[in-house]
Amino acid sequence: MLGNGVVGILSESMNKWERRVPLTPSHCARLLHSGKDKTGVARIIVQPSTKRIHHDAMYEDVGCEISDDLSECGLIVGIKQPKLDMILHDRAYAFFSHTHKAQKENLPLLDKVLVQRVSLYDYELIVGDHGKRLLAFGKFAGRAGFIDFLGGLGQRYLSLGYSTPFLSLGEAYMYSSLAAAKSAVISVGEEIATFGLPSGICPLVFIFTGSGNGNVSHGAQEIFKLLPHTFVDPSRLPELFAQGTDISPSEKASKRVFQVYGCVVTCQDMVEHIDSSKTFDKADYYAHPEHYKPVFHEKIAPYASVIVNCMYWEKRFPRLLSNQQLQDLTRKGCPLIGTADITCDIGGSLEFINQTTSIDSPFLRYDPLNDSYHHDMEGDGVIFSSVDILPTQFAKEASQHFGDVLSQFIGSLASTADIAKLPSHLRKACIAHRGALTPLFEYIPRMRKFDSEDTAESHTNLKSSKNKFSILVSLSGHLFDQSLINEALDIIEAAGGSFHLVKCQVGQSATAMSYSELEVGAHDREVLNQIIDSLTSLANPDESNGILIKEGNKISLKVGKVQQNDMNKGNSKRKAVVLIIGAGRVCRPAVELLTSAGNTSSHEWYKACLDTEDTDYEEQNVVEVVVASLYLKDAEEIIDGIPNASAVQLDVMDGESLCKYISQVEVVVSLLPASCHITIANACIKLKKHLVTASYVDDSMSSLHGEAKAADITILGEMGLDPGIASCRIQTLRIAWEQTHLPTS
Repeated sequence: MLGNGVVGILSESMNKWERRVPLTPSHCARLLHSGKDKTGVARIIVQPSTKRIHHDAMYEDVGCEISDDLSECGLIVGIKQPKLDMILHDRAYAFFSHTHKAQKENLPLLDKVLVQRVSLYDYELIVGDHGKRLLAFGKFAGRAGFIDFLGGLGQRYLSLGYSTPFLSLGEAYMYSSLAAAKSAVISVGEEIATFGLPSGICPLVFIFTGSGNGNVSHGAQEIFKLLPHTFVDPSRLPELFAQGTDISPSEKASKRVFQVYGCVVTCQDMVEHIDSSKTFDKADYYAHPEHYKPVFHEKIAPYASVIVNCMYWEKRFPRLLSNQQLQDLTRKGCPLIGTADITCDIGGSLEFINQTTSIDSPFLRYDPLNDSYHHDMEGDGVIFSSVDILPTQFAKEASQHFGDVLSQFIGSLASTADIAKLPSHLRKACIAHRGALTPLFEYIPRMRKFDSEDTAESHTNLKSSKNKFSILVSLSGHLFDQSLINEALDIIEAAGGSFHLVKCQVGQSATAMSYSELEVGAHDREVLNQIIDSLTSLANPDESNGILIKEGNKISLKVGKVQQNDMNKGNSKRKAVVLIIGAGRVCRPAVELLTSAGNTSSHEWYKACLDTEDTDYEEQNVVEVVVASLYLKDAEEIIDGIPNASAVQLDVMDGESLCKYISQVEVVVSLLPASCHITIANACIKLKKHLVTASYVDDSMSSLHGEAKAADITILGEMGLDPGIASCRIQTLRIAWEQTHLPTS
């Protein structure tokens, strides 16, 4: 079936707003009318859809067949992944799969691909000779995201008492075309140039993050430039705000400003070297971000009206703005009105953006001083948008752009059964072929093996303490697109060592580097030294033989100190596992306290808290903590850098998942609102697990007394004056300690 020249186009089913197509009717017409000998495409079968930007009849008019049945197709293409039950056996598929980073949420898709012996091509991995992705929607995301935000800005200013021309703008999808949307923005710009903006909201400064040449930032700036504007250098922001400070209040009230300001900032405007004698060095920053401190909140944010976030960010880098920094800025009267987070990086460089918004409801308001979120435009705080499907708002133009590129090589995918005969840029984008992972992606099972959501037992088995010697190794570079991660893991395993994946951040574009942190272990110090030497050679290839090593094929290596583990004491510690549900402010101190239970320095403190002189405590217990949150990134941030802690995504309303995680632990701590405790308590009773909450006991919880007693568990609520601070932690420790010190039957 592969290579038969018959192409199928999927009906998009993952999101109601998804109206884009991989190939438009005009693309299909050219492919079909030019003949199979020239294009490699013999037939195109299109699944019917009533919401697609191009109607079925338009495809039919150019010679496509309309049918739900794609069984005759050797190649099936879409934008987003199809439903799992729609994946056919022994076919080739091309879409954005989001599986090459071993993303947990998409591993069921990868499993289905392998079981069905599918050949999977991911658009995200199709990269040209210039090192940039060939198939992307970044500019359309920037355009749509900026237009959406301008309309919201008008609403927000109105709630603050200012009428502005922005109020006339709608969301991007409300316009019949990109040209129509641009025309509307131009009209707003003309009104600003003619009648001006109220001086009370000026200077109106838009801060753009991300490279000026990046697709997302370029798209947003393209719309911004339709307004009367001036770009200013980041260093001139204080000077811009100093202008007009000598104007009297009465003059300022009547003054109008006839332009807006833009400022593009890069990483050198966001951080400074910790050593003040050293200047910013981009290569050093990427390799050693720990050498730098954030300054965006001091040098840029105090002058920003709007932050348009278009940059890629990893956890190892300083944030643009933390919640605390935003609170401090708010107290100082910072003019920030809102943020258009076009990257939709939840829990990322802007800490307060902890959830996505939707095309239906694109804005939320965050009140920094009360740390609260609201769905209206009224009240204190900043507004933000974080829509994750922005390009589909310009479905017609985005589809045309995408198909212009895809149609150039779809014939090769449709007519070739042997991937070895494909051009290299397509071959490298094939994640799986006939049900087996291709060599470039053999790292996926390894990453999956060490997934933080594995059972508590597998966590224990993978700890490097089973090896006498261990060392922390950090790798950064083009680890995945150049298969360097495979080479690194091969080196470790070939030498007889083992590894535990501690952190992994995969670059989101062809130019972005990836970062992995491995705990490497070995029984013999010589073996460990051999592994480090080999990894060093991989990072610093010998160029003395005259072979030119491309920059993209290099990696940066950072090696920690060798740790010698006492194998004799490995079994003396008893383990308890605690599940903390909720990733709010009190969570991290609780995790730090619980996971330190096995530390000698904590020994006497715990004995005092537990009010015991039991000599058995000399065999210190180990407490592992699993932090569960509705948003995985929130939980991952809580545990960042804390040993014996892991993060999982959990919706407590999903009973099956809730029971799954509760069944793996001894004690559950609920830091969720009191209304959620009853659901968790019922699951704990069912599974006979102890529960601690940071809320006072209400009637609904009191009613469970008999059931809890019958299940022989403790459900403990707040007993002191400071909810969640003292008693919750100490009682959790008591229960965890008792669970690990009860005599075995």
